[in-house]
Amino acid sequence: MASSLTKDAAKQGNPVDGGKTFFGHPRGLATLFMTEMWERFSFYGMKALLPLYLIAPGGMHMQATTATAIYSVYMAMVYLLAMPGGWMADRFWGPRKTVAIGAGVVIAGHITLALPTSASFFAGLVLVALGSGLLKANISTMVGHLYNGPEDPRRDGGFTLFYIGINLGAFLAPLSIGTVGENVNWHFGFTLAAVGMALGLAQFMLGTRHLSAESSVVAQPATPEEKTSVLRKGLIWLIVAAVFYTVLAVTGNFADWALMPITIAGLVIPIAVLFRMKRDKELSNLEQSKLSGYIWFFVVAAVFWMIYDQNGSTLSIFGENSTTNDLLGFHFPTSWYQSLNPIFIMALAPLVASGWLWLNKRGKEPSTAVKFASSLALIGISFGVFLIPLFDTAGNGGKVSPMWLVAIYFIQTVGELCLSPVGLSVTTKMAPAKYSSQMMGVWFLAVTAGDSVAGLLTSPQLNVDLNTSGSVAVEAALAVVAGLGIWMSRKRVKQMMGSVN
Repeated sequence: MASSLTKDAAKQGNPVDGGKTFFGHPRGLATLFMTEMWERFSFYGMKALLPLYLIAPGGMHMQATTATAIYSVYMAMVYLLAMPGGWMADRFWGPRKTVAIGAGVVIAGHITLALPTSASFFAGLVLVALGSGLLKANISTMVGHLYNGPEDPRRDGGFTLFYIGINLGAFLAPLSIGTVGENVNWHFGFTLAAVGMALGLAQFMLGTRHLSAESSVVAQPATPEEKTSVLRKGLIWLIVAAVFYTVLAVTGNFADWALMPITIAGLVIPIAVLFRMKRDKELSNLEQSKLSGYIWFFVVAAVFWMIYDQNGSTLSIFGENSTTNDLLGFHFPTSWYQSLNPIFIMALAPLVASGWLWLNKRGKEPSTAVKFASSLALIGISFGVFLIPLFDTAGNGGKVSPMWLVAIYFIQTVGELCLSPVGLSVTTKMAPAKYSSQMMGVWFLAVTAGDSVAGLLTSPQLNVDLNTSGSVAVEAALAVVAGLGIWMSRKRVKQMMGSVN
């Protein structure tokens, strides 16, 4: 169990840093800001390269549907593993130690990706997903630890600043890692991603003294018997997976069926986790009510991320094949499109955060449900706009201006700002105390569910091409209808949330 000394330190709140702050926020936010910035630099750099490497003649040279399926399943796994990452923190290591271990695994993954073989490439993807799962949920949880409870008025602003750190790393990554990967050598690009994560780990280790003592606490320490059980079950599942994929390889069915179990898991596990929490008799009536309201946000987020995350697959492949990639006489790599969203985030996030605060002071801030409904409407509109260049290229077989993608990314960014930082904050506010770290993992399971749907659609079994105008039109309509549904149910959801807005 955690020592009484550690627990007492956690109760005392944040460490005193001589009155110094980070833009009016606890100084520890600067440490988490920089750590997450470098982690996202490594992740988004690899993300920008992944679909292009998969379809490139000098890379894997795959079909667009196959590349989209692999990309979608990889993204789903990154966020699926955030759930056991939060569980590991709650039961074994605490958030702070779990983040450090996760960063080390990510570094190993990028180094493995840099090795020029197909086997090492996919092994590297697995390691990066594992490390990101350990890191992702827990670093966001530590941001919440810096504030004095859910009602601290600085809390939403702190998460917005943290979100800027994410997007600063995401902005720099395609410009550097993407350029090196596309123009010099794919594997040099993956190596540069490892360097970025190493810088993030160093920053984290140097700045841990500024974090809340609560970040080192193991919320529910596992007993020796539980540790043995976890190890035994983990080995059993590892053996099952090894046998299954060996059989696929021997029978020649690996390419057709390798992704299917992972895709199904990405859909079933989020549902099972929420179902298990709802059946937990130890939760109070208020916690159960908040959890019911949270499920609404979860479903909205899953639909949003299913469409949004195609900016790295469907939109990226469109940029490679159907846009000129020329602007004012300057030709740029396709991976640079991935820098549009983060630069828009950094430009708009302070304005949006200030706008929410301005409206809150006047008692007019939209509820979380209204913000989520707006995000769905905007993501649907973005794909409605996408139909225009899709029809244009289908009609004349030529290439369109890159400004179409600029417009699409801008609309999607406004939608993201209505959902993602708000979702991070509302998750920490509505989380049952028993699942404090795990609940942030549940939030990321919405990304898993959305990306798993995209992976299932593009699997060899269904083989839906999400790059066509028909698919884009259906997704646009789905988002708008879902947004209307959550808006019409906003009062009911607000009642479930209790005092949380």
